[in-house]
Amino acid sequence: MRTLGTLILAFQPQDLAGDVAGNGSSTDIIALLRDATPLSWAVLLILLLFSAASWGIIVHKRMQFRRAQRQTATFLDIFRKSSRFSEVHSVCGNLVASPLVGLFQAGYAELNTQLRAAGEAKPGAPAPRPTLRSLDSLDRALLRATTVEVGRLESRVGFLATTASITPYIGLFGTVVGIMASFQGIGATGSTSLAVVAPGIAEALVATAAGLFAAIPAVYFYNDLTGQVKGFAGAMDDFSMEFLNIAERNFS
Repeated sequence: MRTLGTLILAFQPQDLAGDVAGNGSSTDIIALLRDATPLSWAVLLILLLFSAASWGIIVHKRMQFRRAQRQTATFLDIFRKSSRFSEVHSVCGNLVASPLVGLFQAGYAELNTQLRAAGEAKPGAPAPRPTLRSLDSLDRALLRATTVEVGRLESRVGFLATTASITPYIGLFGTVVGIMASFQGIGATGSTSLAVVAPGIAEALVATAAGLFAAIPAVYFYNDLTGQVKGFAGAMDDFSMEFLNIAERNFS
């Protein structure tokens, strides 16, 4: 085995043997970035900006959704234990992160408007019982509020999809341009040795790696956040039906 190892080292190129012996490589990532062309730096800067913006959105939205889930659970507990809508309305100011609060406030405002209109009586006549005039109007108010709340939850999430789809192409652009420059260098020097070709190709591939580095987290968290938005939308649909049922039972 020792003889075989000696023969392998003997037939290796001198620069590769030096790398195996521990003399270091001229194509390490720091050297590649230090010797990168201005175009490569521009591509990497764009990808860095996309990645930083994506991570900022990811952190912000996860904190927002965590707070919304916590306050939604608190709001539903108060809503189902209270006997009057006015009691629930009094605590809405402390639970504004929950999308259900926006639904309740829209439904409560529409309900009060209809009940005030139905409760107007002629002078001297007894006050009529408050009655809901149009259940469809109340349903439409809740639907409008649902659209607003879903839009608020989805804000900026679309940027993750943009990052996931565009950054690999930006990285590929940097790689293609870098490989073209490497081939131009080969033509200028007239040498096809690995020492001449490898640094340029390695530098070009850094852009592709950077594009994937920006795209992969964006894809994962876009799917994760979109799934959470769908969960909130389902909770809002359930709450709307519950609110309509209570209104119909008590004011129809």
